[in-house]
Amino acid sequence: MTQSPVIRLDLDEATARRVSDVLEDAFPFGEVSISAFETGPDAWRVEVYGEPHMAAEELASAMREALGPESAGLRLEAGAIDEHDWIAKSLAGLTPVPAGRFVVHGSHDRDKISPDVIGIEIEAALAFGTGHHGTTRGCLLAIDELLNQRRFERVLDLGSGTGVLAIAIGLAQQSPVLATDIDETSARIAGENAEANGAGAFVTSIHAESFDHPAFGERGPFDLIVANILAGPLVELAPDVKRHLAADGRVVLSGLMNHEEERVLAAYTAEGLTLVKGLQLEGWSTLVLRD
Repeated sequence: MTQSPVIRLDLDEATARRVSDVLEDAFPFGEVSISAFETGPDAWRVEVYGEPHMAAEELASAMREALGPESAGLRLEAGAIDEHDWIAKSLAGLTPVPAGRFVVHGSHDRDKISPDVIGIEIEAALAFGTGHHGTTRGCLLAIDELLNQRRFERVLDLGSGTGVLAIAIGLAQQSPVLATDIDETSARIAGENAEANGAGAFVTSIHAESFDHPAFGERGPFDLIVANILAGPLVELAPDVKRHLAADGRVVLSGLMNHEEERVLAAYTAEGLTLVKGLQLEGWSTLVLRD
């Protein structure tokens, strides 16, 4: 039977959450599966499962590189797991996550989702963007609140990843959403997820490496732009986001850690946007701004 590498780290809760967040940001979709769970009083374990073609040493080295100086004091315990058990372990770590009217879940929990909420099914192998990350949940909570206030006719999900945010908006409003990502695989996955969740008629997912793509001009200006990416790209994209935002539009930004909030906010206020609300979850920030 095919085996996959697994790396285990035993940590305190704060370190476990920080390490799992950094690793989720560092690895491409589907390359690893990451779970963090409590094993005792202030005792947590982070488990990172690689694909069958990866050697444990290769996975450990990539993890140390992603963690940088913080990896120096960490003990990475390497092992292997049968592919069937890898899938089961991945699924076991992903319980349904509620965020306002939305609940993000895996197919293994499909029958547990109440009909009075909007269920969004995202598989465990996709890792970042499953709703278990503080940035995704923060965005969904912000979106839920915004949709309670008004309807948005032209919506952009910039750096859509799994497409979870675009799917949420499309299903909630039964309206069009443009989902874009600089990674072709991510754009394809977002489109597939939209179809699987019954949002295919609403979500258009495209591969776009910059705002030069004609779709932005054809579908904009946007009265709602959501961008769950990273702090550096968010800062760089501030002028383009402003340029493609409709008058009185709203912007939801995430993918930034709490200490990066001030730098990102400064870039957008410099473009004339105003902070409406900030939300902090698990060390990550979500910002809601208006034109």
